[in-house]
Amino acid sequence: MSLRPIEDVSDELGLSRAHLRPHGLHKAKVELAAIGAPRGKLVAVSAITPTPAGEGKTTVSVALAMGLRRLGVSAVPCLREPSLGPVFGIKGGGTGGGRATVEPQTAINLHFTGDIHAVGAAHNLLAALVDNALHFGGPCRIDPRFVTWPRVLDVNDRALRDVVVGLGGEGVTRQARFEITAASEVMAALCLAESLADLKVRLGRLVVGRDAAGEDVTAADIGATEAMAALLADALRPNLVQTVEGGPALVHGGPFANIAHGCSSSLATRLAMTHADVAITEGGFGFDLGGEKLLDIKCRAAGIWPSLVLVVATLRALKWHGGVKKGAAGDPDQAALRAGLANLDAHLDAIGEFGLPAMVALNRFEGDPESELDVVRAHCEARGVEVALCDGFARGGEGAEALAGRVWDAIGDVEPPAPRFLYALDASYPEKIEAIATRVYGADGVDLDRDARRALERFDARSPGLPVCVAKTYRSLSDDRSKRGRPTGFRVQVRDARLSAGAGFVVALLGDVMTMPGLPHEPAALSVRVLDDGTIRGLMSGE
Repeated sequence: MSLRPIEDVSDELGLSRAHLRPHGLHKAKVELAAIGAPRGKLVAVSAITPTPAGEGKTTVSVALAMGLRRLGVSAVPCLREPSLGPVFGIKGGGTGGGRATVEPQTAINLHFTGDIHAVGAAHNLLAALVDNALHFGGPCRIDPRFVTWPRVLDVNDRALRDVVVGLGGEGVTRQARFEITAASEVMAALCLAESLADLKVRLGRLVVGRDAAGEDVTAADIGATEAMAALLADALRPNLVQTVEGGPALVHGGPFANIAHGCSSSLATRLAMTHADVAITEGGFGFDLGGEKLLDIKCRAAGIWPSLVLVVATLRALKWHGGVKKGAAGDPDQAALRAGLANLDAHLDAIGEFGLPAMVALNRFEGDPESELDVVRAHCEARGVEVALCDGFARGGEGAEALAGRVWDAIGDVEPPAPRFLYALDASYPEKIEAIATRVYGADGVDLDRDARRALERFDARSPGLPVCVAKTYRSLSDDRSKRGRPTGFRVQVRDARLSAGAGFVVALLGDVMTMPGLPHEPAALSVRVLDDGTIRGLMSGE
């Protein structure tokens, strides 16, 4: 495979070379001065509830961009940077699959341009400055009993979920924790920032703990803002790469959608909308997580709105939601398929709550029976929802031309609808959580544990007017990962809540969701190998 020089990719997008900061031959940073008023349309890519059988949002996003390019439409996928946690954990690389990938794959899946490492360094610098303030004292007088700022690492490591720091006679001994870098509030602040000045404001607002009087202590109180901004200044610039067919792609930022807001950076999306006819961005996991947060958090903050939501589904995933086991998901089973369509319906109904049109992209697997594809087509047509096959994994952009044509027909000459959010920002935080749980998850209501109730009352009094970012399992519409399909007759339980003042939202923690994942029984890391010529193999699932 021969990749184009990144300067040629930049020229195709209409970027000035003066705004390009190459990192080698095939990737580059783009100066923020290249971002202007949006002219292009935005397509939000989401999916049904994730399953072990796989859905392929990134593959479809890349294939759609390549298909549109073949039709003469300038299109740019805006994707998140892969975290080393999933790369070496259970999922493998995050650059698409088959003949629908962004390149250079190996570089993107590993260190790329250093953005995630910069986020980790800035986050941990603040943690070190907090402990330094505890050791020497200072004007902020943070109470060691109420330090809330963790440390981060971009590797899954369950042994670091709860730790004790300050042993050995140096520093203040206290209980602490590690989170994965993708869950860092610094990552969320970077991805939602509109400029370097805005990033500094967000960094200064980061709450690291409380003093003895119960008042919040921030990064600005510690004096960390400028040093953190210095570490993040280059990471704030979007990353330009290319699809496997040579079209432009932007890969920037990497928050998870189950424990953060799950979207690539606002700056990358605005850059794509400035220069392309269509920007294609995805929200992590199913629409109930990344999709809802894309709209209620990212689009609200950035002042942008999609023209269409594309929901990715596969026959195998639908049958899994219909009750079959993973190993049998590829077998013909129309009864399970019809039962699993309830999960698709739930997500389509949730999209309707935002007043947005939806289209279903059926990500085709080899051997998918035509009769089962017809079942999904008929079901969607009965709902008045358009459906198109995507064969991008096997055939690249050519396999997505039909989907691309349907998408362009739907949005090309149509103005995007007016933004409609699930809740008003002046609603209370329990009311916002209730709106998400009942209108998106299908819950009967919300139960607040004592810690959650107290925290939300404090946030309503001291930090009102922020959106809510729900942290919950991605395996179910409910907060119980064992409930497949479209659960009914359930309530969700909020066990705690955290203020992410720097990111600009309140996090509601549901169930037993972990902010530091563990490695599986057979980590993907065990399949990675380096050949004698330095070529790295095994980063992608199934490679």
